Amino acid sequence: MWNAVVKNLLRTKVHQDCSRTLLLVQKGRSILIRPPSSRNHWQHTAGAVQPFSMSTSIQKVEALDVNNFVRIQWEDGSKSLYPAVWLRDNCQCPDCFLHSAKARKLLLEDLDVNIGVKEVTLTDRQKVYITWPDKHTSEFEAEWLKKRCFSEQARAEMQEELFLPECKYWGSDLQLPNMSFEEVLHSDESAYKWLSTLKKVGIVLLTGAATRQGELVKLGKRIGFLRLTFYGPTWQVEDKFDANNVAYTSGKLSFHTDYPVLYHPPGIQFLHCIKQAATGGESEVVDGFHISNKLKEQNPQAFQILSSTLVDFTDVGIDYCDFTMQSKQRIIDVDYRGQVVRINYNNATRDTVFDIPAEKVQPFYAALKEFIDLLNSPEHKFTYKMKPGDIVTFDNWRLLHGRRSYQSGAETSRHLEGAYADWDVVMSRLRLLRKIIQNSN
Repeated sequence: MWNAVVKNLLRTKVHQDCSRTLLLVQKGRSILIRPPSSRNHWQHTAGAVQPFSMSTSIQKVEALDVNNFVRIQWEDGSKSLYPAVWLRDNCQCPDCFLHSAKARKLLLEDLDVNIGVKEVTLTDRQKVYITWPDKHTSEFEAEWLKKRCFSEQARAEMQEELFLPECKYWGSDLQLPNMSFEEVLHSDESAYKWLSTLKKVGIVLLTGAATRQGELVKLGKRIGFLRLTFYGPTWQVEDKFDANNVAYTSGKLSFHTDYPVLYHPPGIQFLHCIKQAATGGESEVVDGFHISNKLKEQNPQAFQILSSTLVDFTDVGIDYCDFTMQSKQRIIDVDYRGQVVRINYNNATRDTVFDIPAEKVQPFYAALKEFIDLLNSPEHKFTYKMKPGDIVTFDNWRLLHGRRSYQSGAETSRHLEGAYADWDVVMSRLRLLRKIIQNSN
């Protein structure tokens, strides 16, 4: 029944002209052949794979005498430029590439970075053969080359295919995605939908798990494995005497991300409701990426302060083992393009040590307070209450989560089991599931 849903998720984009890389073309060596018929080509993004008709047949290939490039003209008229040094570095022959491991064997110290092409030929419009000055030969499939075109558009589409960067922002109007826990465990289509939605929206609620410890271990095995931390492979969130973490109390938890005290915080968090309090204990979440972008629009200086100031975090105690942790994190992490990629904020573990000049302290607090006020705005936060058997899965790099207080008594009134996973593990499973679905279609 998930076929229609999966096809909805599997969106396609078509390569257009691959000639956006500009180069002054000098007289070169070329081979011309008659235009061939088109063949099917697969290009997908955001976890998307659907076949569409697109030719990967080559009409003409030539080695340019200047700048050491190979230029390919495709049947549809588009052109691609490939640096000779990149082609030599990525030779797919058994001497240069270990196919059983899909890994390069050629050593960089053996690569001539100024290499040129001695001869280039074309066979059946589908294979490019290159002879190098040292008489080594390389063979490249047309489809392999087209997917690795250096044009801006082709590179962007390849990055979308590899990393699924699409992000759907939300506020209090969030329609919380939910799925069956058992179907996720046993159906590849359901598991793909779960992980792709988790990547895009940042949160998915799984329902129907047993109300006992150990269900998260099954979820960990479904993706690969869970992340071990100082609190163990899984951990129990309940009101504890002499708690070693503020989460192990019945009080209100303000919006936070987990574990900014680790330089590489867990990317995904799982929380399984085993027992829920009769009153109170509601969960709250907010889209940190969305709020960060709003802060940038509203107060660029505050955004600049939070995305550049290193804040000290600390955590000391005993659990899975004893620990004394320290880290420095920016509250808002951005990449080289200035886009937000991770939120690092936990007021409970923010250290009393603050390694910045005194005159910068108050402006930092003012910027942080503005960020927190945006997080707590009713239009931005989403509130829900988990039922026994629910497992909430969410992006710990993107979402900040909190909890309303609840009444505790002599007996345990609220019990959640928690676990972490890394985005590397989740993305690996997502790509594998996408390939399974692609092949089944």
